[in-house]
Amino acid sequence: MNEKREVEGLYNRYRQVPLYLIGMFCLMTVFMYFVGIGAGVIATIFTAVYGAVSIVVFLRMNALSRDRYVEFAMEHGKMQKELIKEFPVPYALLDEDGKVVWVNDEFSGITETSKRKLMKLNIVQVFEEVTEESLPYQEDVTEGEIAFNGREYRYEIRRVQVNKVEPAMEETDAQPGEAGTDGDGADEQKKETKSSHGGSRHHGKTDTFLAFYMFDVTVVNQLAQENHDQKLVAGLIYIDNYDEIFESLEEVRHSLLVALVDRKINKYMANVDAIVKSLEKDKYMFVMPQKYLDQLKENKFALLDEVKAINIGNDLPLTLSISLGTDYKSFIENFEAARSAMELALGRGGDQAVIKSADRITYFGGKSQGTEKSTRVKARVKTLAFKELLETKEKVIIMAHKNPDMDAFGSGIGIYKMVTALGKTAHIVVNEVSSAISPIYGNFTSSNSYPADMIINNDQALSLVDDDTVVVVTDVNNPTLTECEELLAYAKSIVVFDHHRQTKDVIANATLSYIEPFASSACEMIAEMLQYMDEKIKLRPTEADAMYAGILIDTDNFLSKTGVRTFEAAAFLKRSGADVMRVRKMFRTDIETYRQKAEGVSHAEMVLDAFAISIITPGDGPESPVVLTAKIANEMLNIAGVRASFVIAQMGADVKISARAIDDVNVQIIMERMGGGGHANIAAAQFENAKAEDIKKELVGLLNEMYKEGDI
Repeated sequence: MNEKREVEGLYNRYRQVPLYLIGMFCLMTVFMYFVGIGAGVIATIFTAVYGAVSIVVFLRMNALSRDRYVEFAMEHGKMQKELIKEFPVPYALLDEDGKVVWVNDEFSGITETSKRKLMKLNIVQVFEEVTEESLPYQEDVTEGEIAFNGREYRYEIRRVQVNKVEPAMEETDAQPGEAGTDGDGADEQKKETKSSHGGSRHHGKTDTFLAFYMFDVTVVNQLAQENHDQKLVAGLIYIDNYDEIFESLEEVRHSLLVALVDRKINKYMANVDAIVKSLEKDKYMFVMPQKYLDQLKENKFALLDEVKAINIGNDLPLTLSISLGTDYKSFIENFEAARSAMELALGRGGDQAVIKSADRITYFGGKSQGTEKSTRVKARVKTLAFKELLETKEKVIIMAHKNPDMDAFGSGIGIYKMVTALGKTAHIVVNEVSSAISPIYGNFTSSNSYPADMIINNDQALSLVDDDTVVVVTDVNNPTLTECEELLAYAKSIVVFDHHRQTKDVIANATLSYIEPFASSACEMIAEMLQYMDEKIKLRPTEADAMYAGILIDTDNFLSKTGVRTFEAAAFLKRSGADVMRVRKMFRTDIETYRQKAEGVSHAEMVLDAFAISIITPGDGPESPVVLTAKIANEMLNIAGVRASFVIAQMGADVKISARAIDDVNVQIIMERMGGGGHANIAAAQFENAKAEDIKKELVGLLNEMYKEGDI
């Protein structure tokens, strides 16, 4: 209204300018008389004529121009109203609570609802996707997306400040005879609209409204989806046990097996429009559109099981590893991601598919226990590479995982022996001596045969590390689980020896990495490496006992995950002086621990007639709670019909699950879904500030879900 008055004032002053000039001419006439009588008379006549004409024109045109001005203003207002009303963008005006105050024709047409009915509704009743939280109470603008009647829209809600509710907005656009109205419909809607302003959260009239816009983005979204679907996904397929299969198969059947595998792979990939190219005898590369990735996920990469079913006389089942890289900025990055995912798949034991995207890693398969590699070429190559690295350094710091067990400590002793045999200085990082290693730990700390600084803590290790130091990590490949993660940041050279399946969190920038998930234990791997050292290393009986105990504990007395190479490593240690009875006496259980173990087994419950679950609260005793839960889980595997066992221990405010498997169940993938990890036969998970009963319910639900999906 103030702007209107200002415009009218400017217009009136403009029309009065000729009248102001009359005074100027009169003043000029007076001065002309001083010049001369004749000039003054002429000026007087001119001024009189100009004044008379100006006054007549002003009086006669004033009324006419005002009428024209008012008519123009009215036409301009009606034109604005019609433009908003017929605006091709759906538009609505809401009060602060979201109640519809006014809509244009496009909004009414899209919603297929009359304006009269819309003005009785709240915007949250019109569109499900719009909620009260979507209204901009605090912000000036909020946005979102709506799917309505087969179309997709992006909506925008803006806060609008006005000085007064304009009559044009209070009037409805419905005309007599319009659908949903009668002759008095307009007047009724005016009343409804006016009354709606008093329904806001501030009560009474308000100068704040919400402008609701809708933009049709159906075509844009379709084009974006098509662009996403046509992006190329890079993938690799490796045959895990190619050499082992062909060694056990008659030579005349080799070509037949290769042909069957090629046919299976090409037929499966043809269903997803993939191009497959053989790189080597046991390696394939493929490229496929992104839109088929969900199809592969849905059937859980059935190619893994199809190839495994091939049998033409081969003793071992054929297994594949599949990796894919997707969602990166370029195809080259996708391919590099596929290569990285393949390393992860092989490091986890093969027989699985790994999808690596820009923000996550997804695993499929991995149900088989893997096939032991009969060839020792890899062990020999890694041994020679490790020896060459040691020759360039002077110091070696060896560390395993936190709360080391016998496999971690025994493999550390084996590496210590290798290093010292080359005349280098070595140290083993152990911060806490748990009951798992205490029976044999004293054999090294109390013996004069070993230096006092053989075993050090974190602070000592950090003070010793320099550019001439190699840090060797054994029995773990996750940096967060190591004894001293900070040590990895300072080390220039890092070596990793482990037998656990890899997860997405691995030690980066390792100079040498030897991860063999088919091995029973890290002690088995180090025992093999000792035999490939050029120097004839003679183990002391205490050292052989430590490594033999590591194999014994990790294989549950040679009952779990043992192969030919496991027994060969044990035989080597036996020849080196390991005493079976001496080791067995070291790890006998005291009576109190035995009672707790028996009590834990007695609490076992069967789930799906295949999985034993027990909840325990470890009491006081010489055995650590972690070791106790592991022993109970191992004991429950002796129950007939049990394929996997789970012991849930309440340790103060935290909960730990220890999982063991004896059948074809892969407890690693079960624990990974619960935030843990481990090995195919041995895995665990830990939860902070949790209750054992709640964790049990979660575990039972997961087992039922995975059983229905065929994952276990």
